[in-house]
Amino acid sequence: MSPLFLSRVQFAFVISFHILFPAFTIGLAHWLAFVEWRWLRTRESLWRDLYFFWLKIFAVSFGMGVVSGIVMSFQFGTNWAVLSERAGAILGPLLSYEVLTAFFLEATFLGVMLFGWKRVSHKVHFLATCMVALGTLISTFWIISANSWMQTPQGHAIVDGMFVPVDWWAVIFNPSFPYRLAHMVLAAFITTCFVIGGVSAWYLVRGDHFAAGRRGLKMAVAFAAIAVPLQILAGDLHGLNVGKHQPVKLAAMEGHWHEGEPGEGVPLVLFGLPDQDGERNRFEVAVPRLGSVVLTHSWDGTIQPLTAVPADERPPVAPVFWGFRVMVGLGVLMLLLTLASLWAWWRGWMFDQSGRARWLWQGWRLLSPAGFVALLAGWYVVEIGRQPYVVYGLLRTSEAVSPNITAAAVMSSLVTYACAYAVIFGAGIWYLLKMIRRGPHPDETPPEHGGGDKTPARPLSVGDDEVPGDQHEAVKKEGAR
Repeated sequence: MSPLFLSRVQFAFVISFHILFPAFTIGLAHWLAFVEWRWLRTRESLWRDLYFFWLKIFAVSFGMGVVSGIVMSFQFGTNWAVLSERAGAILGPLLSYEVLTAFFLEATFLGVMLFGWKRVSHKVHFLATCMVALGTLISTFWIISANSWMQTPQGHAIVDGMFVPVDWWAVIFNPSFPYRLAHMVLAAFITTCFVIGGVSAWYLVRGDHFAAGRRGLKMAVAFAAIAVPLQILAGDLHGLNVGKHQPVKLAAMEGHWHEGEPGEGVPLVLFGLPDQDGERNRFEVAVPRLGSVVLTHSWDGTIQPLTAVPADERPPVAPVFWGFRVMVGLGVLMLLLTLASLWAWWRGWMFDQSGRARWLWQGWRLLSPAGFVALLAGWYVVEIGRQPYVVYGLLRTSEAVSPNITAAAVMSSLVTYACAYAVIFGAGIWYLLKMIRRGPHPDETPPEHGGGDKTPARPLSVGDDEVPGDQHEAVKKEGAR
Protein backbone atom coordinates (compact mmCIF):
# COMPACT_ATOMS: atom_id res chain seq x y z
CA MET A 1 0.00 0.00 0.00
CA SER A 2 2.61 2.50 -1.12
CA PRO A 3 1.72 6.09 -2.08
CA LEU A 4 2.44 5.17 -5.71
CA PHE A 5 0.07 2.21 -5.70
CA LEU A 6 -2.70 4.09 -3.89
CA SER A 7 -2.30 7.11 -6.19
CA ARG A 8 -2.70 4.86 -9.21
CA VAL A 9 -5.77 3.22 -7.65
CA GLN A 10 -7.27 6.63 -6.87
CA PHE A 11 -6.71 7.95 -10.37
CA ALA A 12 -8.14 4.77 -11.89
CA PHE A 13 -11.18 5.01 -9.61
CA VAL A 14 -11.89 8.64 -10.46
CA ILE A 15 -11.34 8.33 -14.20
CA SER A 16 -13.44 5.15 -14.38
CA PHE A 17 -16.41 7.16 -13.16
CA HIS A 18 -15.59 10.26 -15.15
CA ILE A 19 -15.07 8.72 -18.58
CA LEU A 20 -18.54 7.16 -18.64
CA PHE A 21 -20.46 10.44 -18.49
CA PRO A 22 -18.54 12.50 -21.09
CA ALA A 23 -18.60 9.54 -23.48
CA PHE A 24 -22.36 9.20 -23.03
CA THR A 25 -23.00 12.93 -23.43
CA ILE A 26 -20.85 13.13 -26.59
CA GLY A 27 -23.16 10.69 -28.33
CA LEU A 28 -26.33 11.99 -26.67
CA ALA A 29 -25.67 15.60 -27.71
CA HIS A 30 -25.47 14.53 -31.35
CA TRP A 31 -28.58 12.37 -30.96
CA LEU A 32 -30.43 15.41 -29.63
CA ALA A 33 -29.24 17.51 -32.57
CA PHE A 34 -30.51 14.84 -34.97
CA VAL A 35 -33.87 14.54 -33.21
CA GLU A 36 -34.43 18.30 -33.13
CA TRP A 37 -33.48 18.53 -36.81
CA ARG A 38 -36.06 15.86 -37.61
CA TRP A 39 -38.68 17.75 -35.62
CA LEU A 40 -37.89 20.97 -37.47
CA ARG A 41 -38.26 19.15 -40.78
CA THR A 42 -41.47 17.20 -39.98
CA ARG A 43 -43.05 19.09 -37.02
CA GLU A 44 -44.12 15.67 -35.78
CA SER A 45 -44.85 15.80 -32.06
CA LEU A 46 -43.17 12.45 -31.38
CA TRP A 47 -39.79 13.86 -32.35
CA ARG A 48 -40.29 16.77 -29.96
CA ASP A 49 -41.33 14.44 -27.14
CA LEU A 50 -38.24 12.32 -27.73
CA TYR A 51 -36.05 15.42 -27.72
CA PHE A 52 -37.22 16.64 -24.33
CA PHE A 53 -37.13 13.16 -22.84
CA TRP A 54 -33.49 12.61 -23.78
CA LEU A 55 -32.65 16.23 -22.93
CA LYS A 56 -33.41 15.41 -19.30
CA ILE A 57 -31.07 12.42 -19.44
CA PHE A 58 -28.40 14.60 -21.05
CA ALA A 59 -28.66 17.36 -18.43
CA VAL A 60 -28.15 15.02 -15.48
CA SER A 61 -25.35 13.09 -17.21
CA PHE A 62 -23.58 16.31 -18.21
CA GLY A 63 -23.71 17.57 -14.64
CA MET A 64 -22.26 14.36 -13.23
CA GLY A 65 -19.50 14.46 -15.84
CA VAL A 66 -18.54 17.99 -14.80
CA VAL A 67 -18.46 17.04 -11.10
CA SER A 68 -16.26 14.01 -11.67
CA GLY A 69 -13.97 15.96 -14.01
CA ILE A 70 -13.26 18.66 -11.42
CA VAL A 71 -11.91 16.06 -8.99
CA MET A 72 -9.48 14.71 -11.58
CA SER A 73 -7.64 18.00 -11.99
CA PHE A 74 -6.73 18.17 -8.30
CA GLN A 75 -4.85 14.87 -8.49
CA PHE A 76 -2.25 16.26 -10.87
CA GLY A 77 -1.12 18.67 -8.18
CA THR A 78 -1.55 16.51 -5.11
CA ASN A 79 -0.57 13.01 -6.30
CA TRP A 80 1.40 13.59 -9.51
CA ALA A 81 3.38 16.76 -8.83
CA VAL A 82 6.49 15.53 -10.68
CA LEU A 83 4.45 14.83 -13.81
CA SER A 84 2.86 18.27 -13.56
CA GLU A 85 6.27 19.90 -13.11
CA ARG A 86 8.11 18.06 -15.87
CA ALA A 87 5.31 17.83 -18.49
CA GLY A 88 3.27 20.86 -17.48
CA ALA A 89 4.59 22.98 -20.33
CA ILE A 90 2.87 20.60 -22.76
CA LEU A 91 -0.10 19.17 -20.87
CA GLY A 92 -1.08 22.50 -19.29
CA PRO A 93 -1.69 24.38 -22.55
CA LEU A 94 -3.50 21.42 -24.13
CA LEU A 95 -5.91 21.20 -21.22
CA SER A 96 -6.30 24.98 -21.20
CA TYR A 97 -7.23 24.94 -24.88
CA GLU A 98 -9.98 22.47 -24.02
CA VAL A 99 -11.40 24.91 -21.48
CA LEU A 100 -11.10 27.95 -23.77
CA THR A 101 -12.51 26.37 -26.93
CA ALA A 102 -14.88 23.65 -25.73
CA PHE A 103 -16.01 24.24 -22.18
CA PHE A 104 -16.87 27.91 -22.74
CA LEU A 105 -18.73 26.98 -25.93
CA GLU A 106 -20.75 24.33 -24.12
CA ALA A 107 -21.42 26.58 -21.14
CA THR A 108 -22.59 29.43 -23.38
CA PHE A 109 -25.13 27.41 -25.33
CA LEU A 110 -26.10 24.84 -22.70
CA GLY A 111 -28.37 27.30 -20.90
CA VAL A 112 -30.17 28.12 -24.15
CA MET A 113 -30.47 24.43 -24.93
CA LEU A 114 -31.90 23.54 -21.51
CA PHE A 115 -34.06 26.58 -20.71
CA GLY A 116 -34.56 28.55 -23.90
CA TRP A 117 -37.29 26.63 -25.70
CA LYS A 118 -39.92 29.35 -25.20
CA ARG A 119 -37.48 32.26 -25.07
CA VAL A 120 -35.72 31.94 -28.45
CA SER A 121 -36.81 30.86 -31.90
CA HIS A 122 -36.68 27.19 -32.85
CA LYS A 123 -33.79 27.81 -35.24
CA VAL A 124 -31.75 29.53 -32.54
CA HIS A 125 -32.55 26.69 -30.14
CA PHE A 126 -31.42 24.15 -32.75
CA LEU A 127 -28.22 26.15 -33.22
CA ALA A 128 -27.62 25.96 -29.45
CA THR A 129 -28.05 22.18 -29.52
CA CYS A 130 -25.59 21.90 -32.41
CA MET A 131 -23.06 24.10 -30.63
CA VAL A 132 -23.23 21.94 -27.51
CA ALA A 133 -22.69 18.86 -29.65
CA LEU A 134 -19.76 20.55 -31.39
CA GLY A 135 -18.33 21.50 -28.00
CA THR A 136 -18.27 17.88 -26.89
CA LEU A 137 -16.23 16.97 -29.99
CA ILE A 138 -13.80 19.84 -29.48
CA SER A 139 -13.35 18.79 -25.85
CA THR A 140 -12.65 15.24 -26.99
CA PHE A 141 -10.10 16.55 -29.48
CA TRP A 142 -7.96 18.27 -26.84
CA ILE A 143 -8.26 15.60 -24.15
CA ILE A 144 -7.34 12.80 -26.55
CA SER A 145 -4.48 14.92 -27.92
CA ALA A 146 -3.02 15.36 -24.43
CA ASN A 147 -3.40 11.69 -23.58
CA SER A 148 -2.06 10.59 -26.97
CA TRP A 149 1.04 12.71 -26.49
CA MET A 150 1.70 10.78 -23.27
CA GLN A 151 1.31 7.56 -25.28
CA THR A 152 3.41 8.59 -28.31
CA PRO A 153 5.30 11.77 -27.35
CA GLN A 154 6.53 13.93 -30.25
CA GLY A 155 7.39 17.57 -30.91
CA HIS A 156 9.25 18.24 -27.66
CA ALA A 157 12.73 18.67 -26.26
CA ILE A 158 13.97 17.72 -22.80
CA VAL A 159 15.73 20.63 -21.10
CA ASP A 160 17.00 20.08 -17.55
CA GLY A 161 14.58 17.18 -17.21
CA MET A 162 11.60 19.25 -18.37
CA PHE A 163 9.51 18.53 -21.47
CA VAL A 164 9.54 21.70 -23.57
CA PRO A 165 7.39 22.05 -26.72
CA VAL A 166 9.31 22.82 -29.90
CA ASP A 167 6.66 21.92 -32.50
CA TRP A 168 3.05 22.27 -31.38
CA TRP A 169 1.77 20.72 -34.59
CA ALA A 170 3.76 17.55 -33.83
CA VAL A 171 2.70 17.66 -30.18
CA ILE A 172 -1.01 17.87 -30.98
CA PHE A 173 -1.06 15.59 -34.00
CA ASN A 174 1.26 12.97 -32.54
CA PRO A 175 1.43 9.54 -34.24
CA SER A 176 -1.38 7.84 -32.27
CA PHE A 177 -3.73 10.83 -32.05
CA PRO A 178 -5.83 10.39 -35.24
CA TYR A 179 -6.48 6.71 -34.55
CA ARG A 180 -7.27 7.20 -30.89
CA LEU A 181 -9.57 10.16 -31.60
CA ALA A 182 -11.59 8.19 -34.17
CA HIS A 183 -11.73 5.15 -31.91
CA MET A 184 -12.89 7.18 -28.90
CA VAL A 185 -15.53 9.22 -30.74
CA LEU A 186 -17.00 6.10 -32.33
CA ALA A 187 -16.96 4.36 -28.95
CA ALA A 188 -18.93 7.26 -27.46
CA PHE A 189 -21.46 7.18 -30.29
CA ILE A 190 -21.90 3.40 -30.03
CA THR A 191 -22.27 3.58 -26.25
CA THR A 192 -25.10 6.10 -26.59
CA CYS A 193 -26.61 4.19 -29.50
CA PHE A 194 -26.99 0.99 -27.47
CA VAL A 195 -28.40 2.86 -24.48
CA ILE A 196 -31.06 4.42 -26.71
CA GLY A 197 -31.73 1.08 -28.38
CA GLY A 198 -31.87 -0.75 -25.05
CA VAL A 199 -34.25 1.75 -23.45
CA SER A 200 -36.46 1.73 -26.56
CA ALA A 201 -36.51 -2.08 -26.61
CA TRP A 202 -37.46 -2.11 -22.93
CA TYR A 203 -40.49 0.03 -23.70
CA LEU A 204 -41.48 -2.44 -26.41
CA VAL A 205 -41.12 -5.40 -24.04
CA ARG A 206 -43.05 -3.57 -21.36
CA GLY A 207 -45.81 -2.56 -23.78
CA ASP A 208 -45.62 1.19 -23.02
CA HIS A 209 -44.53 4.09 -25.24
CA PHE A 210 -44.67 1.82 -28.26
CA ALA A 211 -44.34 4.66 -30.78
CA ALA A 212 -41.30 6.12 -29.01
CA GLY A 213 -39.76 2.69 -28.54
CA ARG A 214 -40.30 1.75 -32.16
CA ARG A 215 -38.71 4.94 -33.45
CA GLY A 216 -35.81 4.87 -31.00
CA LEU A 217 -34.96 1.26 -31.81
CA LYS A 218 -35.13 1.94 -35.55
CA MET A 219 -32.69 4.82 -35.24
CA ALA A 220 -30.39 2.78 -32.98
CA VAL A 221 -30.25 -0.11 -35.44
CA ALA A 222 -29.63 2.21 -38.39
CA PHE A 223 -26.83 4.03 -36.62
CA ALA A 224 -25.25 0.87 -35.23
CA ALA A 225 -25.17 -0.56 -38.76
CA ILE A 226 -22.90 2.35 -39.70
CA ALA A 227 -20.88 2.95 -36.54
CA VAL A 228 -20.03 -0.62 -35.47
CA PRO A 229 -18.31 -1.61 -38.77
CA LEU A 230 -16.51 1.75 -38.78
CA GLN A 231 -15.31 1.05 -35.24
CA ILE A 232 -13.94 -2.32 -36.32
CA LEU A 233 -12.01 -0.60 -39.11
CA ALA A 234 -10.76 2.13 -36.75
CA GLY A 235 -9.74 -0.50 -34.20
CA ASP A 236 -7.77 -2.41 -36.83
CA LEU A 237 -5.90 0.73 -37.92
CA HIS A 238 -5.30 1.65 -34.29
CA GLY A 239 -3.88 -1.81 -33.64
CA LEU A 240 -1.41 -1.41 -36.50
CA ASN A 241 -0.37 1.94 -35.05
CA VAL A 242 0.12 0.41 -31.58
CA GLY A 243 2.30 -2.31 -33.10
CA LYS A 244 4.50 0.35 -34.67
CA HIS A 245 4.83 2.78 -31.76
CA GLN A 246 4.03 0.70 -28.63
CA PRO A 247 5.01 -2.88 -29.48
CA VAL A 248 5.20 -4.01 -25.86
CA LYS A 249 1.58 -2.97 -25.30
CA LEU A 250 0.50 -4.94 -28.37
CA ALA A 251 2.41 -8.00 -27.16
CA ALA A 252 0.61 -7.75 -23.80
CA MET A 253 -2.76 -7.40 -25.55
CA GLU A 254 -2.07 -10.59 -27.51
CA GLY A 255 -0.29 -12.52 -24.75
CA HIS A 256 2.69 -12.99 -27.08
CA TRP A 257 5.69 -13.95 -24.97
CA HIS A 258 8.31 -15.50 -27.24
CA GLU A 259 9.61 -15.20 -30.77
CA GLY A 260 8.43 -18.10 -32.93
CA GLU A 261 10.27 -20.05 -35.54
CA PRO A 262 10.98 -18.21 -38.81
CA GLY A 263 8.03 -18.40 -41.17
CA GLU A 264 5.50 -19.83 -38.70
CA GLY A 265 3.78 -16.50 -38.06
CA VAL A 266 2.00 -15.40 -34.87
CA PRO A 267 -0.93 -17.38 -33.43
CA LEU A 268 -4.09 -15.62 -32.29
CA VAL A 269 -4.59 -16.45 -28.62
CA LEU A 270 -8.31 -16.88 -27.98
CA PHE A 271 -7.99 -17.93 -24.34
CA GLY A 272 -5.23 -18.20 -21.80
CA LEU A 273 -4.16 -17.29 -18.30
CA PRO A 274 -1.07 -15.07 -18.56
CA ASP A 275 1.70 -16.12 -16.17
CA GLN A 276 3.97 -13.11 -15.86
CA ASP A 277 6.58 -14.84 -13.73
CA GLY A 278 6.67 -17.93 -15.94
CA GLU A 279 6.56 -15.84 -19.14
CA ARG A 280 3.84 -17.97 -20.72
CA ASN A 281 0.09 -18.45 -20.98
CA ARG A 282 -1.49 -21.28 -19.04
CA PHE A 283 -4.30 -23.29 -20.68
CA GLU A 284 -3.72 -21.45 -23.94
CA VAL A 285 -6.12 -21.88 -26.84
CA ALA A 286 -4.74 -20.32 -30.03
CA VAL A 287 -5.29 -20.39 -33.79
CA PRO A 288 -2.00 -20.70 -35.72
CA ARG A 289 -1.05 -17.81 -38.03
CA LEU A 290 -4.33 -15.97 -37.49
CA GLY A 291 -2.54 -13.45 -35.28
CA SER A 292 -0.23 -12.56 -38.18
CA VAL A 293 -3.22 -11.99 -40.46
CA VAL A 294 -5.02 -9.78 -37.92
CA LEU A 295 -2.02 -7.90 -36.51
CA THR A 296 0.19 -7.46 -39.59
CA HIS A 297 -2.17 -8.22 -42.50
CA SER A 298 0.26 -10.86 -43.76
CA TRP A 299 0.40 -14.66 -43.54
CA ASP A 300 3.77 -14.91 -41.80
CA GLY A 301 4.16 -11.45 -40.21
CA THR A 302 5.62 -11.12 -36.73
CA ILE A 303 5.30 -8.76 -33.77
CA GLN A 304 7.76 -8.03 -31.00
CA PRO A 305 7.34 -10.50 -28.08
CA LEU A 306 7.23 -9.50 -24.44
CA THR A 307 10.55 -11.20 -23.71
CA ALA A 308 12.28 -8.82 -26.13
CA VAL A 309 12.40 -6.25 -23.30
CA PRO A 310 13.46 -6.66 -19.65
CA ALA A 311 10.81 -7.69 -17.15
CA ASP A 312 10.72 -4.24 -15.56
CA GLU A 313 9.79 -2.73 -18.96
CA ARG A 314 6.64 -4.83 -19.32
CA PRO A 315 3.12 -3.81 -18.25
CA PRO A 316 0.91 -6.04 -16.08
CA VAL A 317 -0.09 -8.53 -18.77
CA ALA A 318 -3.26 -10.11 -17.35
CA PRO A 319 -5.47 -6.96 -17.14
CA VAL A 320 -4.30 -5.80 -20.59
CA PHE A 321 -4.85 -9.26 -22.10
CA TRP A 322 -8.33 -9.72 -20.64
CA GLY A 323 -9.42 -6.10 -21.02
CA PHE A 324 -8.73 -6.35 -24.73
CA ARG A 325 -10.78 -9.54 -25.03
CA VAL A 326 -13.71 -8.08 -23.10
CA MET A 327 -13.74 -5.06 -25.43
CA VAL A 328 -13.49 -7.15 -28.61
CA GLY A 329 -15.97 -9.75 -27.36
CA LEU A 330 -18.61 -7.13 -26.61
CA GLY A 331 -17.93 -5.51 -29.97
CA VAL A 332 -18.60 -8.83 -31.70
CA LEU A 333 -21.85 -9.27 -29.76
CA MET A 334 -22.99 -5.77 -30.70
CA LEU A 335 -22.18 -6.45 -34.35
CA LEU A 336 -24.13 -9.73 -34.32
CA LEU A 337 -27.14 -8.09 -32.67
CA THR A 338 -27.03 -5.28 -35.23
CA LEU A 339 -26.94 -7.75 -38.12
CA ALA A 340 -29.81 -9.76 -36.63
CA SER A 341 -31.83 -6.55 -36.20
CA LEU A 342 -31.17 -5.51 -39.80
CA TRP A 343 -32.36 -8.93 -40.97
CA ALA A 344 -35.52 -8.66 -38.89
CA TRP A 345 -36.13 -5.13 -40.17
CA TRP A 346 -35.66 -6.20 -43.77
CA ARG A 347 -37.96 -9.20 -43.30
CA GLY A 348 -40.59 -7.00 -41.64
CA TRP A 349 -40.85 -8.60 -38.20
CA MET A 350 -38.57 -6.41 -36.04
CA PHE A 351 -41.64 -4.96 -34.32
CA ASP A 352 -43.82 -8.05 -34.47
CA GLN A 353 -45.60 -8.57 -31.15
CA SER A 354 -45.05 -12.32 -31.43
CA GLY A 355 -42.23 -14.15 -29.72
CA ARG A 356 -39.65 -14.00 -32.49
CA ALA A 357 -39.28 -10.23 -32.13
CA ARG A 358 -39.21 -10.27 -28.35
CA TRP A 359 -35.90 -12.12 -28.19
CA LEU A 360 -34.43 -9.34 -30.32
CA TRP A 361 -35.79 -6.70 -27.98
CA GLN A 362 -34.37 -8.59 -25.01
CA GLY A 363 -31.00 -8.67 -26.74
CA TRP A 364 -30.97 -4.88 -26.98
CA ARG A 365 -31.98 -4.66 -23.34
CA LEU A 366 -29.14 -6.94 -22.25
CA LEU A 367 -26.55 -5.10 -24.34
CA SER A 368 -27.65 -1.60 -23.36
CA PRO A 369 -24.70 -1.24 -20.90
CA ALA A 370 -22.27 -3.05 -23.23
CA GLY A 371 -20.84 0.19 -24.59
CA PHE A 372 -19.89 1.40 -21.10
CA VAL A 373 -18.20 -1.90 -20.24
CA ALA A 374 -16.32 -2.01 -23.56
CA LEU A 375 -15.29 1.63 -23.09
CA LEU A 376 -13.82 0.95 -19.66
CA ALA A 377 -12.13 -2.23 -20.82
CA GLY A 378 -10.54 -0.41 -23.74
CA TRP A 379 -9.41 2.44 -21.53
CA TYR A 380 -7.76 -0.01 -19.12
CA VAL A 381 -5.93 -1.59 -22.06
CA VAL A 382 -4.66 1.83 -23.15
CA GLU A 383 -3.58 3.05 -19.73
CA ILE A 384 -2.29 -0.14 -18.13
CA GLY A 385 -0.64 -1.18 -21.38
CA ARG A 386 1.73 1.81 -21.38
CA GLN A 387 3.12 0.94 -17.95
CA PRO A 388 5.66 1.27 -16.43
CA TYR A 389 5.66 4.69 -18.13
CA VAL A 390 3.37 7.67 -17.72
CA VAL A 391 5.07 9.41 -20.66
CA TYR A 392 5.84 6.43 -22.82
CA GLY A 393 9.53 5.55 -22.90
CA LEU A 394 10.56 8.80 -21.18
CA LEU A 395 9.05 9.15 -17.70
CA ARG A 396 8.22 6.24 -15.45
CA THR A 397 5.06 6.27 -13.37
CA SER A 398 7.13 5.61 -10.24
CA GLU A 399 9.11 8.80 -10.96
CA ALA A 400 6.01 10.94 -11.60
CA VAL A 401 4.34 10.56 -8.21
CA SER A 402 4.56 13.39 -5.67
CA PRO A 403 7.66 12.78 -3.53
CA ASN A 404 6.33 13.93 -0.15
CA ILE A 405 2.86 12.45 -0.25
CA THR A 406 2.04 9.75 2.30
CA ALA A 407 0.03 6.58 1.94
CA ALA A 408 -2.30 7.72 4.72
CA ALA A 409 -3.09 10.97 2.90
CA VAL A 410 -3.88 9.17 -0.36
CA MET A 411 -5.95 6.54 1.41
CA SER A 412 -8.01 9.15 3.25
CA SER A 413 -8.73 11.07 0.04
CA LEU A 414 -9.57 7.82 -1.78
CA VAL A 415 -12.08 6.85 0.92
CA THR A 416 -13.54 10.38 0.84
CA TYR A 417 -13.94 10.23 -2.95
CA ALA A 418 -15.54 6.79 -2.73
CA CYS A 419 -18.10 7.95 -0.16
CA ALA A 420 -18.86 11.18 -2.01
CA TYR A 421 -19.22 9.37 -5.32
CA ALA A 422 -21.52 6.79 -3.76
CA VAL A 423 -23.87 9.56 -2.60
CA ILE A 424 -23.65 11.92 -5.59
CA PHE A 425 -23.61 9.39 -8.38
CA GLY A 426 -25.92 7.02 -6.57
CA ALA A 427 -28.53 9.78 -6.41
CA GLY A 428 -27.84 10.84 -9.99
CA ILE A 429 -28.16 7.35 -11.40
CA TRP A 430 -31.31 6.74 -9.36
CA TYR A 431 -32.80 9.91 -10.86
CA LEU A 432 -31.77 8.85 -14.37
CA LEU A 433 -33.41 5.47 -13.92
CA LYS A 434 -36.55 7.17 -12.60
CA MET A 435 -36.76 9.33 -15.72
CA ILE A 436 -36.13 6.35 -18.00
CA ARG A 437 -38.74 4.27 -16.20
CA ARG A 438 -41.32 7.00 -16.67
CA GLY A 439 -40.46 7.49 -20.33
CA PRO A 440 -41.40 10.30 -22.73
CA HIS A 441 -44.76 11.98 -22.02
CA PRO A 442 -46.39 14.76 -24.04
CA ASP A 443 -47.67 16.41 -20.85
CA GLU A 444 -44.04 17.12 -19.83
CA THR A 445 -43.10 18.68 -23.19
CA PRO A 446 -43.16 22.50 -23.33
CA PRO A 447 -45.73 24.00 -25.74
CA GLU A 448 -44.86 25.62 -29.04
CA HIS A 449 -42.92 28.87 -29.21
CA GLY A 450 -44.90 32.01 -29.80
CA GLY A 451 -47.42 32.03 -26.99
CA GLY A 452 -47.69 34.69 -24.34
CA ASP A 453 -46.13 32.53 -21.63
CA LYS A 454 -42.37 33.13 -21.59
CA THR A 455 -41.56 30.90 -18.63
CA PRO A 456 -38.45 28.90 -19.49
CA ALA A 457 -38.60 25.14 -19.93
CA ARG A 458 -37.91 22.92 -16.93
CA PRO A 459 -35.82 20.11 -18.42
CA LEU A 460 -35.14 18.26 -15.17
CA SER A 461 -38.71 18.03 -13.92
CA VAL A 462 -40.19 14.57 -13.62
CA GLY A 463 -43.84 13.96 -13.03
CA ASP A 464 -45.41 11.27 -10.90
CA ASP A 465 -44.26 7.76 -11.56
CA GLU A 466 -47.83 6.66 -12.13
CA VAL A 467 -49.24 7.51 -15.53
CA PRO A 468 -52.80 8.89 -15.51
CA GLY A 469 -55.39 6.31 -16.47
CA ASP A 470 -56.61 8.00 -19.65
CA GLN A 471 -53.05 8.55 -20.84
CA HIS A 472 -52.17 4.94 -20.03
CA GLU A 473 -55.05 3.77 -22.16
CA ALA A 474 -53.91 6.05 -24.97
CA VAL A 475 -50.45 4.53 -24.79
CA LYS A 476 -51.93 1.03 -24.91
CA LYS A 477 -53.99 1.93 -27.95
CA GLU A 478 -50.94 3.37 -29.67
CA GLY A 479 -49.03 0.17 -28.91
CA ALA A 480 -51.82 -1.95 -30.32
CA ARG A 481 -51.97 0.22 -33.41
